Amino acid sequence: MSDLRFDVLTIGNAIVDILARIEDDLLAREGVAKGMMRLVDGAQSAALYDRIGPAIEASGGSAANTAAGVASLGLRAAYFGKVADDALGRIYRHDIRAQGVHYETAALVGGAPTATSIILISPDGERTMNTHLGACHALSPDDIDEDVVAGSAVTYVEGYLWDPPLAKDACRKAFALAHASGRKTAITLSDSFCVDRYRGEFLDLMRSGTVDIVFANDSELKALYETSDRASAIEALRADCAIGIVTLGAEGAVALRGTETAPAPAFPIDRIEDLTGAGDQFAAGFLAGLARDLPLAEAVRLGCLCGTEVIGHVGPRPATSLKDLAAQTGFRL
Repeated sequence: MSDLRFDVLTIGNAIVDILARIEDDLLAREGVAKGMMRLVDGAQSAALYDRIGPAIEASGGSAANTAAGVASLGLRAAYFGKVADDALGRIYRHDIRAQGVHYETAALVGGAPTATSIILISPDGERTMNTHLGACHALSPDDIDEDVVAGSAVTYVEGYLWDPPLAKDACRKAFALAHASGRKTAITLSDSFCVDRYRGEFLDLMRSGTVDIVFANDSELKALYETSDRASAIEALRADCAIGIVTLGAEGAVALRGTETAPAPAFPIDRIEDLTGAGDQFAAGFLAGLARDLPLAEAVRLGCLCGTEVIGHVGPRPATSLKDLAAQTGFRL
């Protein structure tokens, strides 16, 4: 086994987020389901951009947000994700490195532009994503740095990567390399529609032991097991993977490991500004807790703390040091 260089490696779609506050009637006019993610082409993205008001641009992408959260907690984070050799791609590379994340994925030259996601923020903080994947689809097995995977305690990927075939192959390669090096693997199911598209493949990843740790929210969990009964779905998840984590919004979250059940309540918050990135930062906190050998319940609690921080402001990444916040809340990392 090689020396440990990183606590968490994440792999995902490298996307520049364009965040705009809207009224829900815009969603009705656009024919978009509130709270979901849809893929759009370049023309649709440009047309929607013209119909929104002032916006904030920020480097994003689910797994990259998690890597940024891990680094903010003071742990060692690495990231694989494809951007183009264009202005947004160069901004993206600068941003994620400035947050302390190791990022060396080669830029795409002469192909699609860097991906963007127009995130419509409703008055209640719910976000609806309209994503043009662009250069993300070019992530391939060639972008998987074997030394980084072998040197990372856990490799965590987005379920969204199952859409582009080359990215799926890249994830499978990373999982195999991680296990060959005695490391752990993890996946977030990303979206209930994503689960509907790849339910069989996700279940096979879990039941075959290809992935050790599975993150899902309530709707994704129910979609995975095609049931409206949370309790039965939780028990199915427990049976299908080594560690299962279910985030439950205002109810907090629960982790499952064998016969162990570790719930944690949500932290109180005065005002929800934007739910973008809540699940991503929860994953950062939970994985950091595992990396520091915290009890399972404490890892869940740390995840809830990190998820609460990000929903108190606009944007998917921490606005303050999560390491300091964790210390102030009594965590020893």
